[in-house]
This record gives sequence, structure tokens and C-alpha cells, in this order.
Amino acid sequence: MSKYAQLGEYLKKQRTERVPMSFRDIERITGAKLPPSSVKHRPWWSNNPRNSVLTKIWIDAGFKSEQVDMAGRKLVFRRVRKPAESGPSGAHHPAFGALKGLIRIAPGTDLTKPADPDWGKR
Repeated sequence: MSKYAQLGEYLKKQRTERVPMSFRDIERITGAKLPPSSVKHRPWWSNNPRNSVLTKIWIDAGFKSEQVDMAGRKLVFRRVRKPAESGPSGAHHPAFGALKGLIRIAPGTDLTKPADPDWGKR
């Protein structure tokens, strides 16, 4: 379990669409100090899941970071979707459903009937 996992749990419990937080609030919730780069470099707060472990935590909780104020050391987490399901149940590949509605099957078509009945004889 990540040392920042508590932030994800905290965000999942929020009922509002926007959750303003200070960097200190994040440290209080996680019980861990943020790395020095988090207060020096704005890109550290980007929403790229490969950016940091903490970034993946807030994205998996269904949030994106925005309105990052480096001088004031605060930001807003905005809900963009329901939290990611934990475990394999409910988890789908990102392309799941991408072709939905592109293929139409004529009424009365038996999809279990072989297209070539003699195929098995070859």
C-alpha cells in the first residue's frame, strides 16, 4: 500500500465535486511529507498518471488536480468520474465498448450456427 493511499480514501469519501486542499492538508491526511519537487515544480501536480505515485492515487479516486497555486501551496481536486474499481471485478480495458453499435445483426440470424457447415470435415 502506498504511503499516499489515505489521500485516495479521503477523496473517495467527499460528496462535493471540488475539494480545495493545501499541500499541508495532503501531508496531514497521508501522514507523509510531500517531496521537495512538489513545491518547486508545477508539473509535479499534472494529471499524468506516470508522473508520481500520488498522481495515480487522485486519478484512481476519480479526481483531477486544477487551480494549482504554487506560491500559496494549495490546489483544487475536481471530481471527473466515479472512483476506479479495486480488483479485477468491474475493471475493463479502456477500449471496452468502443465498437458498440457499429455492427448490426439481422433479426433471425443464429450466431451459433456455423458459417461453413463442412468446415469440420476438412
